[in-house]
Amino acid sequence: MTVPELGLFLVSILMSVAGQFFLKAGALKLGQVNSSNLFSHVLAIITTPELLAGLTCYGLGAITYILLLTRVNLSIAGPGASLVYVFSVLGGYFVFKEAIPVSRYVGLSLIISGVILVIWKK
Repeated sequence: MTVPELGLFLVSILMSVAGQFFLKAGALKLGQVNSSNLFSHVLAIITTPELLAGLTCYGLGAITYILLLTRVNLSIAGPGASLVYVFSVLGGYFVFKEAIPVSRYVGLSLIISGVILVIWKK
């Protein structure tokens, strides 16, 4: 992967992770949805700044991922995008104080190892 390709790759991942965090923050602001407040929650999505920021980040992440796909094989970019899971779990721990059980650490290690094996060039 060249430096510009790596840049697109990192921006795509970071935008996707940022999107998840903003969506989680917005969802916490909305509260739980049930059958009696479903309609009002759907309407509140368009007026909640965190949710709009999350959707914007996802859109920017998708655009950069598409740009990356014009330069890199899907067999590299696709598995590499799974790093979003790693950063989401770590961010959930640091930002939202979510617990990370040992089994999740093992899973994250396997994801990281798999990405390294997939994108490694001899």
